[in-house]
Amino acid sequence: MKRILVTGGAGFLGSHLCDRLIAAGNDILCVDNFYTGSKDNVRGLLEHPKFELMRHDVTFPLYVEVDQIYNLACPASPVHYQFDPVQTTKTSVHGAINMLGLAKRVKARILQASTSEVYGDPEVHPQPEKYWGRVNPIGIRSCYDEGKRCAETLFFDYWRQHQLQIKVMRIFNTYGPRMHPNDGRVVSNFIVQAIKGEPITIYGDGSQTRSFCYVDDLIEGMIRLMASPADFTGPVNIGNPGEFSMIELAELVLKQVGGTSKITFKPLPQDDPKQRQPDITLAKSKLAWQPSVTLEDGLKETIAYFRKRLQE
Repeated sequence: MKRILVTGGAGFLGSHLCDRLIAAGNDILCVDNFYTGSKDNVRGLLEHPKFELMRHDVTFPLYVEVDQIYNLACPASPVHYQFDPVQTTKTSVHGAINMLGLAKRVKARILQASTSEVYGDPEVHPQPEKYWGRVNPIGIRSCYDEGKRCAETLFFDYWRQHQLQIKVMRIFNTYGPRMHPNDGRVVSNFIVQAIKGEPITIYGDGSQTRSFCYVDDLIEGMIRLMASPADFTGPVNIGNPGEFSMIELAELVLKQVGGTSKITFKPLPQDDPKQRQPDITLAKSKLAWQPSVTLEDGLKETIAYFRKRLQE
């Protein structure tokens, strides 16, 4: 049994991670400021004797005794991170400084939930970890992109300067139950619009691509990375290399949901990446990890969740 801190633990990914860690017999401290997270996501754990929920903002220091830290705290969808871009940058940068400081003090191993957005609008396809990216440092998405890039910088400086045990994973588009229905992400957007019978909105001409990883696969990769040998720091891509255009995704959602929704097109937002696909060679070799859930199967679970959620 380990004492494990999960920041952003009441969010989409964090709550699934808490479920897995509790099931493995660990003692979990879940920290969240509930900006995008929800108590509903962890309601099933609230009475568990090894689970504790704390309202806290990681931009302020936290003094607890733990063995491991999963740093997932940060809004991850454009709708939420662009609403208060200064706070988004502070969450990534000040949050990383505070959690790294805590890890240094208690000698804990710490994992950073980074993002494929560090690659920006890439010139290399698919994106390997050695690619440095192409990010606009002053664009409307840069609060998130550059905030996460700076957090990676801090993690590796703590590793070099203080010999801290770090793990850095770059998360590619993840979907599944407990996604926020209004987070503006393409999977939740399409599903909610289709269930409500509203037009499905595609930005641009629909040819831009994304790779979608089901949440269970993502959490498995995260846990394997944390348990990997100390000399493997990452960064490592965790995502599903299956690549789909927005048109293909919309048609798949419509096929599964049914209904009468039509596809409509709107202008592409500023700095929106045209392509996104992970090279997972490193994850395969170092973590023996690769995704196993197909987009079709993952969408079935996600659609079922949203049908129930929208009826409440």
